[in-house]
Amino acid sequence: MKEVSSVDVAISPIEKFQEYLATRGKRLTRERMIFVEEVFADHEHFDADTVIERVSRRKDGRSVSRSTVYRVLSLLEEAGMIRKVARQNDRDVYEHDYGYAQHDHFICEKCGDLIEFSNDSVREVVEQIAAEHGFRLSHHRLEAHGVCAKCSAPPQRRHRKLDMI
Repeated sequence: MKEVSSVDVAISPIEKFQEYLATRGKRLTRERMIFVEEVFADHEHFDADTVIERVSRRKDGRSVSRSTVYRVLSLLEEAGMIRKVARQNDRDVYEHDYGYAQHDHFICEKCGDLIEFSNDSVREVVEQIAAEHGFRLSHHRLEAHGVCAKCSAPPQRRHRKLDMI
C-alpha cells in the first residue's frame, strides 16, 4: 500500500472555491475564506465541529458562525473540493478531494478509524471491470469496512501475582 500524496494543482483551494462561488453568483466572504483556510490547512479527516474548534483557536480572534460552517461544507462538497467519507458519532466526516490523489479507505467498525491507502492493483482491477462493461470511468471510491488491527488485537492482560509462580 502506498501512502496518499498530494498532487500539484494550478490554483489554491481558496482561489478554486472563489471561482466556484462566482459561477453560482456568490462571493468569497471573510467567513468563507477563514473556513476554507482551516479546512485545507492540513490533510486530516474532519467534521464540522472539528473545524469550528480550530477556527475558535485562531490567534487573530476571527470566528465563523455554525450556520456558515454547514453552508460552506455543502458548497465545498458541491464544488468537488471535499467529500463525505463516513459517519461517526452521528457526524459526517469529510476529507479533501481537491489536491489529493485518488485513494481508498478501510473503515474500522469498532473505533471508526479511517485508514487511507492507494494501490495500483485496485485501480487497475476497477479500470478493467469498467472496460469490460463499456463504462467510462472518471474515478472510483472504495470503502472497505471491518475491524482494524488495534481493535482486533487480543486484550492485553496483566499477569496476576499468582500466575507468575
